[in-house]
Amino acid sequence: MQTNAAHYDKQIGLSEEERKGSASILNALLSDEYLLYTKTRNYHWNVVGPQFNDLHKFFEAQYEALNDIVDDVAERARALNEPALGTMTEFLKQARLKEEPGKYPDARTMISDLLSDHEAIIRTLRSDLETCLNRFHDMGTNDFLTGLMEKHEKMGWMLRAFLRN
Repeated sequence: MQTNAAHYDKQIGLSEEERKGSASILNALLSDEYLLYTKTRNYHWNVVGPQFNDLHKFFEAQYEALNDIVDDVAERARALNEPALGTMTEFLKQARLKEEPGKYPDARTMISDLLSDHEAIIRTLRSDLETCLNRFHDMGTNDFLTGLMEKHEKMGWMLRAFLRN
């Protein structure tokens, strides 16, 4: 009798290695997304200055979008029959983005920091897209990651617009 994982692999047309490989990419991404969500929420709470009202609302819209992304990434890992990371310890261990505890930069630096993080995620996604398609033959995750990349590109564009003089 086949194990549940072996049966699942046969049903969806991916090997266990391919499923686990894609899920590993997703969990690293989940860690980055959760860190970026937390940083954006932190900036929402701590922004000050003449653009306070606009940025407070803007950061809120961004962290709400990131919250949805976090959920979608975790659910994609689960759709591959793999666990989704779910603790701060796991997120901090897996994340490629970095926190800066105790630092509360000015509004312009907050925007620049968030933009840098979105751009880092975009670059990582471009590489992960190729890996999911060419190494793991996982067109579903490849398509999913393409959609996320487009969301980060749009969020980056909006952040960039704030930095224009």
